[in-house]
Amino acid sequence: MSNSADSPGTGSTGSTAGGPDAPVPPATIVPPVPPARGSRFRPVRVLTAAVFALAGLIFFTSFDTAKGTDIRTDSSLLKLSDLIQERSHKNKGLDESNAALRDDVESLAERDDGSTKAQDEKLSGLEKNAGTEKLKGKAITVTLNDAPPNATAKLPGYPEPQPDYLVIHQQDLQAVVNALWQGGAKGIKVMDQRLISTSAVRCVGNTLILQGQVYSPPYKITAVGDPTKLEQALSDSQAIQTYMVYVNVYGLGWKVTEDGTVTLPGYSGTVDLHYAKPVK
Repeated sequence: MSNSADSPGTGSTGSTAGGPDAPVPPATIVPPVPPARGSRFRPVRVLTAAVFALAGLIFFTSFDTAKGTDIRTDSSLLKLSDLIQERSHKNKGLDESNAALRDDVESLAERDDGSTKAQDEKLSGLEKNAGTEKLKGKAITVTLNDAPPNATAKLPGYPEPQPDYLVIHQQDLQAVVNALWQGGAKGIKVMDQRLISTSAVRCVGNTLILQGQVYSPPYKITAVGDPTKLEQALSDSQAIQTYMVYVNVYGLGWKVTEDGTVTLPGYSGTVDLHYAKPVK
């Protein structure tokens, strides 16, 4: 009968130590020693440190640039619309200065210009027709305005409005001006400026550009003449009849008022024509 050391799976018991049949104890297993921290080069850690350093530099630069202000809305960063308004105000000031200088020149010329009385009367008539002199008389005013941004079709059978349906266009202003001339207007003022033969009513986007100045709706057109004939000319205009469809369906602004007796200002800008020249 064998002892327990001969049985498979049994431990090293049942015999005295040092005997000839004593089993050899198993070798002691030494666990692997983990490498010390930092003993091996790791590029990921270096890259992480570089990213944090760059982020810190960006934050510092942003703080130094902003200096406590909102960079997105800094007033020093002019928008295009701001630049247009600035130039418009500058042009208006130059026009007023030009008008004052013209008055001084005309005053000096009247002292001794060498012309006869008949010539002076003819010149005065030409100036009145040219629109450079003030004009007083009965007048009406037409006001055009954009429709509300949330406008919808008010009448059945019409489509929902596109953005272009809801704003005043250049052809709308031109239709009113042309109708008033057709009705016998002696003089017309758009906003605060007198129209002359070389005036151009132009729109860029939803703004009016007239003789170097920029205006936003509502637009006012004032005409001196017979109020009854002027209003009839507006009613007879085919272009204005088309505009009135948009007034009734989408809510574009339209208002005609009789102003009584008013005085239109004289045109104060330059009357010289500017045109392109070929390059030699």
